[in-house]
Amino acid sequence: MPQIAQVPVWAVLKAKIDVKITTWNVNGLRAAGRKGFLSCLERIQPDVLLLQEVRALPEQLPTELAEPDGWHVVWNAARKKGYSGTAIWSRFPMEDFSTGLHSDDPDEEGRMLSIRIDDLTLASVYLPSGSSGEHRQRHKDEWLERFRGWSDQKTAGHPVIFGGDLNIAHTADDIFYAKSNEKTSGFLPHERAWMTDLLESGWHDLTRLYFGQVAGPYSWWSNRGKARELDRGWRIDYLLANAAAAERFVSADIDRESGIQVSDHAPVSITLK
Repeated sequence: MPQIAQVPVWAVLKAKIDVKITTWNVNGLRAAGRKGFLSCLERIQPDVLLLQEVRALPEQLPTELAEPDGWHVVWNAARKKGYSGTAIWSRFPMEDFSTGLHSDDPDEEGRMLSIRIDDLTLASVYLPSGSSGEHRQRHKDEWLERFRGWSDQKTAGHPVIFGGDLNIAHTADDIFYAKSNEKTSGFLPHERAWMTDLLESGWHDLTRLYFGQVAGPYSWWSNRGKARELDRGWRIDYLLANAAAAERFVSADIDRESGIQVSDHAPVSITLK
C-alpha cells in the first residue's frame, strides 16, 4: 500500500472539519472506471469510500484504480474471479483491517470488509441477493442470520458505521412498486422484518433520518422499461450507524446522476461532524 501524506485524523476532528463517507455498489470496478467513476468521485469528494461488487482483483485493475492517487486502499476480493467483492478507499490511514463476519469466516464471496480510522470503525457490506433462485435465497437468509451476530456486538461502545448494498428495501417508501413486489426477493416480508429488527436493535438508518418518511430517494434502478429515466427504483443501499456514530451525523445524499452514469446503483453519502 503506498504511503500517502495526509492530514492526521485527530487534526481533522479537532478542527471540526466535516468528514464525508460514501457507499457505492459499482457493478464492476473495471467497467465503472471506463464510465467515469473517477470523475464522479471528483464531484462527490468523499473522504472514505465503501465499495461493493468490485468484481476484480487489484492486479486486474489499471493503476489509477488499483493504487489510486491520494488514497489508502484495502480489498476483499471474492475467490471466484469477476464476482462480488468489497473494498474501502480512505483519505486517512486505516487500521484493524479484517474480512468476514468473524475470524473463522472464510468469506469466499468477499462480502464483508472492516477497518478502523481513529476511533471510528467502518465496514463495507454486500449482502447476497436471492433473486436468482431458491438456493440463493436460502444462502441470503443464512447470511442475514449470521450477520446479526456481528451487528449485535457493535451497537454499544465506540462509533461504528457500516454501509453497503443490503439487497433489502425496508418499507413501501423504499420501493416504487411496493404492492407488486411483495413476493420478490429484496422485499419479502421476512426480509423487511429482519431490517426492522436490525434497526430496533440499535442501528440508525441515516439516509431515512435525513429525508424523513417520503417516497425514496431510491438508490437502485432496473434496466427494464424506463425505470431509471422515471426514477422508479428501490432504496437498498444504506449507511447505518450505532448510537455513538449517529451523534456525529450531519446530512445525507444520494447522487442519482452518478448512479445513472456509472452503475445501476447510486452512491449514497453521509457527512459526519
